[in-house]
Amino acid sequence: MAPQELGDFIEASGLLTYDPAAITRIYAGHPQRLLRRLWQTLVPIGLFLLGVGTDKVLGLLSDQKRARARAREFANLLVDLGPAFIKAGQALSTRPDIVPPVLLEELAQLQDQLPGFDSDLAMACIEEDLGAPVDDIYETLEREPISAASLGQVHRGVLKNGQRVAVKVQRPGLREQITLDLYIVRNIAAWLNSNIGLIRSDLVALIDELGRRVFEEMDYLNEASNAERFSELHSHNPRIAVPLIFREATSRRVLTMEWIDGVKLTNLEAVRELGIDPDDMVEVGVSCSLQQLLEHGFFHADPHPGNLLALEDGRLCYLDFGMMSEVTRESRTGLIQAVVHLVNRNFGKLSKDFVSLGFLAEDVNLEPIVPAFETVFSQALEAGVSRMDFKAVTDDLSGVMYKFPFRVPPYYALIIRSLVTLEGIALSVDSDFKILGAAYPYFARRLMEDPDPQLRMSLREMLFDGDIFRWTRLENLVASAASQDQLDLEALLDQVLDFLFSANGGMLRRQLVDAVADRLDALSWMTLQRIGRRLPRPLQPPMLLEASDSFDQSTYLDLEPIRQLIAVLQQLPGFSPDLVFSRLPRLIREPDARRMGVELAQGLAERGVVRLVRAAAGVSP
Repeated sequence: MAPQELGDFIEASGLLTYDPAAITRIYAGHPQRLLRRLWQTLVPIGLFLLGVGTDKVLGLLSDQKRARARAREFANLLVDLGPAFIKAGQALSTRPDIVPPVLLEELAQLQDQLPGFDSDLAMACIEEDLGAPVDDIYETLEREPISAASLGQVHRGVLKNGQRVAVKVQRPGLREQITLDLYIVRNIAAWLNSNIGLIRSDLVALIDELGRRVFEEMDYLNEASNAERFSELHSHNPRIAVPLIFREATSRRVLTMEWIDGVKLTNLEAVRELGIDPDDMVEVGVSCSLQQLLEHGFFHADPHPGNLLALEDGRLCYLDFGMMSEVTRESRTGLIQAVVHLVNRNFGKLSKDFVSLGFLAEDVNLEPIVPAFETVFSQALEAGVSRMDFKAVTDDLSGVMYKFPFRVPPYYALIIRSLVTLEGIALSVDSDFKILGAAYPYFARRLMEDPDPQLRMSLREMLFDGDIFRWTRLENLVASAASQDQLDLEALLDQVLDFLFSANGGMLRRQLVDAVADRLDALSWMTLQRIGRRLPRPLQPPMLLEASDSFDQSTYLDLEPIRQLIAVLQQLPGFSPDLVFSRLPRLIREPDARRMGVELAQGLAERGVVRLVRAAAGVSP
């Protein structure tokens, strides 16, 4: 290597975070290595584009088989070009706003499994980073790797204390190669943005986001911190396992963690041989993923089969925390609101949700997008949200995003990748699995329990059809929420009361007051009739003589809203009347409860006066 190239190599190896300006400064003034890498990358890319251009001129790409073959060829080309291009392809596989559907499917299959590198280099990396001979750190360490990927490879070993460990070692020169390739790809993206008018998205921003994530993934200290944070967040869940991290044997390029004996979740026979039901393990994984996404906002963005292991003790173990992502509370709330609007088929509000979530600019005309959403979602909703085919819907939605000026936020791209991967794993276990069906109970629980004002408003939207309260919707929502193992029943009851006595619950309070007043008035009238019939005939009021057996006692005694509310609550696991009675002191203190009492008395008085007036007028009350 020439002295100048060696200098570039050393300077690039010292970059600990992604810095486009620093990378440009390293390579822009010293083109030797850059030109060699450009030759290695642009020639095969140019030849591929020439072939695609020829196919397009000849009209061959209209043939789906030909188009898919070209898409597969492109995916294989990215693998040949190395780690940065593989990561770029994986990033593009989550961007339906940029990539046409056929290519999107092929890029989604991209794997970063590559041959391992020389063991002597791996041992040298360990000794350089940890500052001691391998034999001083590990009791034993197998020289041959057990697996290898684009960023590094894994060796099996034992620490001095007898602890079995997995040791991940980064590829030599990886940071320098990634840095150079990102510089090349970023400049290609800038040229495309400037010269190809059909590209709406900011490709440079996409590459910068990719660069930040790859640099995070190359920092094994960051991965160690992610694993420890993930473990802490799920420490209350006895079904989730995370390998221990051994910090004394971990650095930026070396990660030492607990060795985990388990089997891949997709190896159904091996899972059953452990005495474990694969369906149960999938349920644990789906529940954990939804908790990551909607509760913690810190989620595993790469749950492929190799990163999910079923353990002999019935736990599900997560591996590889290099690719994690965070979702803000506002975005989590926005996602739940979008689900509410989807379930209610309110596609106008759903399109506005896409604006608030960052998919569409505020000045975009939503008018043509609303019918496009209706086309995509209406048929899928026919069988109910729990039976929606997530992959089919996202594929159809990809076509809409490609057609209209959508910009997919990075966090959402990773969510989609995570959920599609998770659904793929689940489908290998249960061919009828539906990720949205599994997710809906969690959405329902969050909607019922979360005190967030925006979710309170979403709950009202879900339960009311105009001014009419829909008990069946509440019943379905509670039934879905009750299927969650972690349902906090007392918190749910408090939220029901909060909703009843909130500004949003005014309509429901009026309905309850009117219904109770109607039933008590009818009951009172029926009681008067019975008393009147027992009086001597001359003393019986005329209006009581007309009343009779046409009254159905059960109708008047059945306070429908209260009966329905109790019926809904009785579906909850662990429900007892004591939970309701314990909240009576709160009900007594509620100003709105006292107002409801006053309104009930007024309602009964008004109904009594009306009956008397009608009776005096000789009209049957």
